[in-house]
Order: sequence, then C-alpha cells, then structure tokens
Amino acid sequence: MKSNGYSASMQEANTPKTTPRRKNPLARWAPLAILLAGIMAIYASGAHEYLSLAVIAENRDALLQFVRDHYVAAILAYSLIYVATVAFSLPGAALLTILGAFLFGWFAGGLITVVSATIGATAIFLIAQSSVGDSLVRKAGPWAKSFSDGFARDAFNYLLFLRLVPVFPFWLVNIAPALFKVRLATFVWATFIGIIPGTFAFSIVGSGLDSIIASQQASYDACIAEKGKQACSFTLDASALITPQLLAGFAALGAVALIPIIVKRIRAAKTPAN
Repeated sequence: MKSNGYSASMQEANTPKTTPRRKNPLARWAPLAILLAGIMAIYASGAHEYLSLAVIAENRDALLQFVRDHYVAAILAYSLIYVATVAFSLPGAALLTILGAFLFGWFAGGLITVVSATIGATAIFLIAQSSVGDSLVRKAGPWAKSFSDGFARDAFNYLLFLRLVPVFPFWLVNIAPALFKVRLATFVWATFIGIIPGTFAFSIVGSGLDSIIASQQASYDACIAEKGKQACSFTLDASALITPQLLAGFAALGAVALIPIIVKRIRAAKTPAN
C-alpha cells in the first residue's frame, strides 16, 4: 500500500500542470488595429463623402445602367460596400439601404441589405469581443459584471429591442454585446431578425427615390432656365425621406420587443422566493 501511495505521489509530481494559455497579443490586437487603420484611411481619403443623395442623383443613369448590364456584379459590389460601411462604423448605412432599394427594388434590395448588415455587424462584434471584451469588463469593476450578467440573461430580447428602435447608434449596438459576453449565435439572430422591419421600411422609402430625383431635377432645370446656373443648386435632403410616421412605426416595434422582458419580470416578481 505504501508503495502504491508512493508511486501515485511520484506520478502526480511528475505530471506537468497545465496552465490556461494566454491569447497571443498579436492575434488579439491585430484585427482591432486593422479596423482602426481602415477607418482612418477612409476618412483621410475622403471616400465617405461620396455617399450622398446628391452623388446618387448625379450618377443615377450610370448606376442603373451598370445594374442592368452586370446584375450579379452590382449585387456583390453593393454588398461589399455595405459590409465595409457597417464594419468600419461609417455614417450613411440608412442612405445605402435607400440606394439598394433604388437599384434593385425594395424586396431584393432589402434582402441584400439585411444579409450584408448582419455580416458587417458580426465582424465588428467579433473584433470587439476578441480585443477588449473580457478585459474591459473586468477593469470596469463589479457594476459592469452585474450589468453584464443581467444583459446576458435576456440578451436576445434586449438586442431585438435595440435593433428595432434605433435609439443608439448602430455601431454602438454592435460593440456593447461583445463587452457583456453575449453569445455569437444570439447576436447574429437578434441582429438579423431585428433589422428586418427597419430595413424594409427604408427600402420602401428608397423605392420612391427615383421619382424624388426626377422631380428635383425638373425643378433644378427650370431654375437654370429662369435664373441661370449660378443662382441654382441641386440638393436632396435625406432627412426629408424620414417621416414622423416611419419613426412612430419604429417606436411601436420597440414596444412590442419589450413585451417578453416585461412579462418575464412580472412572473419573476410574482414567484415566491424559496
């Protein structure tokens, strides 16, 4: 018996102890560095300034002709631009959604946009999760952990609400769940489902963009004929496309998304503690 005990203790002593492997700093921070470098490069080049209604109107015929001649390539190009816009957290996603409907029709454009936006959002979520997720929550203290645990319990419904009602910027809703340990599958599904109503609402708005451009172009041409080119300007205001009815619809969708959370809290309050 003593011999067996001695052998067991010797075997335990000689067995190498495994320690949790720390993530390679290069693998951890490289995606974030690439993302930040991409954002700075885009702003430095001024590429983001090309995304405007005025530019769309100016190149209307060329864009529509390209879609007619190279439909699949146009879809791929639009998708890549949309993924990059979301992943690099650039302004103009709503305008891109309207452009997609203008180019491909409200249904096809909306579907392409939902898929592209989900891919872009997932990319920034994974980068944030890999680079700053756990460490930032630990450094923030107990209150952050408490908030993280609470968020994780109803992650799908909270995310669904945030997607349905654009109270916070889209990029912030992409990053915040990564800090609070939301599962990837939960994030992807809540994002995909949550952005469908808003995307198709903007797509329906975008399907009428061509008539708005034509009307403004006619007014611009009439102004030139009467006053001369120097006295006239061709402008399209994106905010004019966002009606109070559209915003009210988003608010109603958000209220519906909160119902499961409220019901769950009410049931929990009524359940007697053991």
